[in-house]
Amino acid sequence: MADMGKAENEALAQKLVNQCANIHEGEFVLVSGGMRDLELLEDIAINVGKKGAYPILTIGSDRLTRRWVTEVPVKYDSRTPELDLKLFGFITAVISVDYGETIGLLSDIPAERFVARGKAYEPVNDLVAKRNVKGVNLGNGLYPTEPSARQFGLTLKELSDLFWEGVNVDYTKLEATGKSVQSTLAGGNEVVLTNPNGTNLKLNIEKRQVIVSDGVLSVEDLKGGYATSQVFLPAGEAYVSPVPGTAEGTVVVDRQFFQDKEIVGLTLTFKAGKLISMTAKSGLEPLQKMYDAAGPGKEDFAFIDLGINPNVTLKPGSKLVAWMPAGMVTIGIGNNVWAGGDNKSPYSMASFLPGSTLKVDGKVLVENGVLKN
Repeated sequence: MADMGKAENEALAQKLVNQCANIHEGEFVLVSGGMRDLELLEDIAINVGKKGAYPILTIGSDRLTRRWVTEVPVKYDSRTPELDLKLFGFITAVISVDYGETIGLLSDIPAERFVARGKAYEPVNDLVAKRNVKGVNLGNGLYPTEPSARQFGLTLKELSDLFWEGVNVDYTKLEATGKSVQSTLAGGNEVVLTNPNGTNLKLNIEKRQVIVSDGVLSVEDLKGGYATSQVFLPAGEAYVSPVPGTAEGTVVVDRQFFQDKEIVGLTLTFKAGKLISMTAKSGLEPLQKMYDAAGPGKEDFAFIDLGINPNVTLKPGSKLVAWMPAGMVTIGIGNNVWAGGDNKSPYSMASFLPGSTLKVDGKVLVENGVLKN
């Protein structure tokens, strides 16, 4: 990382390659990130080589992303990405470092273009899932940048400290917590989610696969297929895709960030597992445009995710939302392949519900935003 020393970069690279990605001799590993983290990416590539594996290093930037969308002709949005199909025809693992510095970088681009690109990329996503390509992502929506810190109402140092505390959690304890939460969810049928803001949702998870992201790809994880072969850092989540058609009720999201805008009081109504209504007190228009442009599958309730990382805490008065804080509940619509589901829609949306209470067959697992397991 840009604010880390050489020794710290090297230690992190070794952790990502050896522990998180569990790289072995002969693997083909795609290493990706931005110019800001070039030294870390180099260290990752070298450590991949030390395992007898073959690294491929790719670099991105906000400038490149912006120019690619604004200068490459629109007609190519729907073109099948043949290069990526060839690449992921042999790549066995991906280690990526988030690099976006600008929130809302593409907020002026028509929604239809994103939909076309997502549709064109479906064959690549299918190939990656079919081949069980391992994935390790450093960032997980919490990567510390000046814009994200401002959006969350934190200083960059506060966000950076929180990020690294989350990354450096005690993985042995995190694994134990994950197994306990997994056991409760896997043995349950009905999930009831409530929140003082008006959220009241019921869904069924009977006999559904419960996945835990604890920061390490074990031999058992790798045997479980694509969904269990993904690591998101900071780690600390347990998630499940419910029985299709069972989500019923209302979810109220106090704060939803979309591009560079804040949506206040987003209300989602579900019936028979599908989103039938989406309203908000303010700021809904950009999200509504993107949703309206998306194709089939966008309306399906996708997953429920519980944060289990005790090192990531929500600062009172801030606008911070993230996946992994212990006791956080996140729900989503659209694509849920990563969560063990079957919805391959290019569209997805996640909504965070801090302060919620979640019960499994009447047993309290999260109470007012506190993990009880």
